[in-house]
Amino acid sequence: MNRLELFPVSTKIEKDSLTIAGHDISSLADVYGTPFYLYDRETMDGAAMGYKSVLASLYPAPASVTYAGKAFLCKAIAQWTQLHGLWVDCTGEGEIAIALAGDVPCEHILVHGVNKSAADLKSAIQHAGTIVVDNITELHRIASQFPIPNSQHSTPRVFPNLWFRLLPGVAVDTHHAHTQTGQHDSKFGMTRDEIMEAASFCKEYNLPLNGIHFHQGSNFRDANPLKAAIELGLDIAKEIGFENNWHFSPGGGWGVAYHEDELPQPDIDEYVRVIVENVLKGCKARGLPLPHLHLEPGRSLVARAGVAVYKVGAIKRRGEKVWILTDGGMTDNPRYAMYGARYSCLTVSGVSRERSEKVSIAGPYCESGDVLIEDLPMPKIKEGELIAIPASGAYHLSMSSNYNGSRKPAVLWLEDGKAKVIIQRETIDDLWKRDIGL
Repeated sequence: MNRLELFPVSTKIEKDSLTIAGHDISSLADVYGTPFYLYDRETMDGAAMGYKSVLASLYPAPASVTYAGKAFLCKAIAQWTQLHGLWVDCTGEGEIAIALAGDVPCEHILVHGVNKSAADLKSAIQHAGTIVVDNITELHRIASQFPIPNSQHSTPRVFPNLWFRLLPGVAVDTHHAHTQTGQHDSKFGMTRDEIMEAASFCKEYNLPLNGIHFHQGSNFRDANPLKAAIELGLDIAKEIGFENNWHFSPGGGWGVAYHEDELPQPDIDEYVRVIVENVLKGCKARGLPLPHLHLEPGRSLVARAGVAVYKVGAIKRRGEKVWILTDGGMTDNPRYAMYGARYSCLTVSGVSRERSEKVSIAGPYCESGDVLIEDLPMPKIKEGELIAIPASGAYHLSMSSNYNGSRKPAVLWLEDGKAKVIIQRETIDDLWKRDIGL
């Protein structure tokens, strides 16, 4: 399959070199250094508009799309979400703060978290529109803050809406157990009995409960396992007695292609259709009014838009094993080390060369797990060349670290005719900032 299909939609090969959004990648490396990440606005815009368009065409009631802050969140990304009217899923006060700095309005901030701290809950109550309640202990802590105490706002803040996170007892099929969240032994959410106990508590204390949420896993391609969870969620909504103006979020985490073996890209129309058809049918069967429907597409809004660019340092050819060693690795992309994620890549120049050898691509860090790609057919690469790894927009930078004293890479925002640094490259001085010493 064509590896170019893994890259952002604006990617082209001109004079046998990669360009994205009209920018020559080699020239960007000359200006900004390596490693660096780039995000292509055209790809992100297309994904957001695609979801909103399909949802609007199929669902006859209010509906929204939520961006997963955990995939990658910074001020620029937060600002971009509001160009499309997206909600932003934040986990804790740190992501809430970034969303606010990026001008996300309170009503578009949705707060998740399996064990929210007191500081997380305080921030959510002060700044969010919705809190997804994970457990009964958390609900009791929220109740102790209802209504908002000692509000410093010039106008009184409305207490956030509360949704319950359901543990549906069925997971979707993902490439690794660490990306599954809906199975019976998951740490996430509440069982049906726990939710009914929590709903009674909300009724007793007049808490603003108005929604059900669940999530079954991340980076899946088959939407059919959502059907049973939707049925369970709607049963619970009926039992609670939701009437008008209630909310239903059947999770998300729709997949993307990371490797040419996974092409074509998963069809978002199929994902949306399965959800909408089953919500419509299920509500009609139960006499439930249609909810405000929320989709959480997860990485499929942003992963393909991101590309990681590295410079090759040393090359080790040892019989059939070829190691290509780069200036980035597990500290900016830990996904291979964590759960064996597969990637592909292209050289930035000389793209049309014959792929004459299988290579493994690894970083400079002192771990055998510091690997990015294994056994990928590539041309005979030379030291000093640049390589570009597609589908790098989600769960790389958000899970990055300073292991071995590494500094996090620069991040560029690309549009036609413009390349803007949205996150500066970390410096040595940045490593000292929290280090007080004896």
